[in-house]
Formats: sequence, structure tokens, C-alpha cells
Amino acid sequence: MADAEYVNIWMRPERPAYGPKPVYSRVQITEAAIRIADAEGLEAATMRRIAAEIGGGAMSIYRYVPSRDDLVELMADQVMGEIDIAGMPSDDWRTDLTRYADGLRAMWLSHPWMATVQRSLPSFGPNQLLLIERLMGVLDAFISIDENLGLIAMLSGYIEGTVREEISSAKELRRSGLSESEWMARSHPYVDQLVKSGEYPIFTRIVMQARQPHLSRDDQFRAGLQRVLDCIAAALPSRADSVPPGEPQSSR
Repeated sequence: MADAEYVNIWMRPERPAYGPKPVYSRVQITEAAIRIADAEGLEAATMRRIAAEIGGGAMSIYRYVPSRDDLVELMADQVMGEIDIAGMPSDDWRTDLTRYADGLRAMWLSHPWMATVQRSLPSFGPNQLLLIERLMGVLDAFISIDENLGLIAMLSGYIEGTVREEISSAKELRRSGLSESEWMARSHPYVDQLVKSGEYPIFTRIVMQARQPHLSRDDQFRAGLQRVLDCIAAALPSRADSVPPGEPQSSR
């Protein structure tokens, strides 16, 4: 059952109308939490630890950020502000979406704890709202809002799924103490056995013929991204690729 007294963090004024002047700010608390999470993981960013980081008491932090869920919302929205969307939408939707994809991936890799944050229920913080406006604006002139939502969801799903796997693989390699080449070398005898068995022809073709597994992470990401953008292009009217230079896409 929903909490009847719940108030979204973005609806709460940072400074109360009455009472003493705040000693800290939400930004100060959020930035401290992000520093801790970047270094040690999201679970390390407790109210007590944040208070120690900024020189306060744990209970005093709750005056500014009422709950752990509120803190995570503030953190997630803060790092979304790192994605460079200035000047979007431009007159080139493919360049805009590529820039967003690169920016989202870079943000996740800089803050790998984001892979543990469940964002299926958006909170619509200021940075997220600005991102929605700019990103959805890229295709807004060409398709309906529902088609736009579907295509952007497909793009974001590809980016997030790929980066989650990238973060997870890096974590597993750190745990094993092996480099990626060492891990592959260790797996070679078993893979060789599977290939020689003749029982897995598709797997054998992947091992013997596929180029993608041997590409760098950057090249793998970009190759997959181009396929997703090709799918988006196929869903757009032909005029999407013929907007005159200098004419904003959002003009109708």
C-alpha cells in the first residue's frame, strides 16, 4: 500500500521556511555520497559515512535528505547531469543520438554503482527532465510521441545493457585477479574441447569466424550502436535524413 504521507524529494524545499539557516546543502551531501560510491560502491554511501565525510552527524543529514531512497534519487540525477546534451537537438539526429550514447556510457563507466540502481520508476529530477526534453526532441519533428518513446527506449536499452555487462565483466576480472587475455587463455582448453566435439556448430563458427569478440570494448559498443541507429533510421520517414543544414529538427 502506498504511503499517504510520501512527498517526492523534488517537491520538498531544500531550505525550510522557518528555523535555523541550513548548515549543509543537498548538493554537498549528494556529491559526498557520489565520491564514496565511486570509490567503494553504493552500499558504502551510508548516512553515517556521508556525515563523517562532510563533518556532521548522521541524524542531521536526515534534515536535508529524509531517506536512503531520496539520497539515491539525488545521486542518480546528479550524475545524469554529466551527459553532454548542449545544443541538442541539432540538424543531425544520428550525430545527436551517438553523442548521447557515448555520454551515457561514459557516465555509467565513471560511476559503476549506477548499474545497481533500479531506475525503472523514474523520479523526474531536474537533470533527468532536461535530458528527456533534449533527447526526445531529437526525433520529435518526425514521429509520434509514442513512436519516439519506443525508439529511445530501444536505444537506451542497448546502451544500458551493454554497459551493465561491461561493468560486470570488469568486476569479475578484478575478482579473479586475471587480465581479459589471461582469462581467455585459461578458458581455451575447454573451448577447444567443445569445438573438436563437433556437437556445437554455431558455437564453433563464433569461435572460429566471429570478429566481434576480438574487438575492443569501444569498437564493440560502436558497432552495436550503429546497428541500433540503423533500426531507428528504418522507422523514420525519409525526410528525417534530409533536414536542410541549420534548420532545427524540432521545427514543424
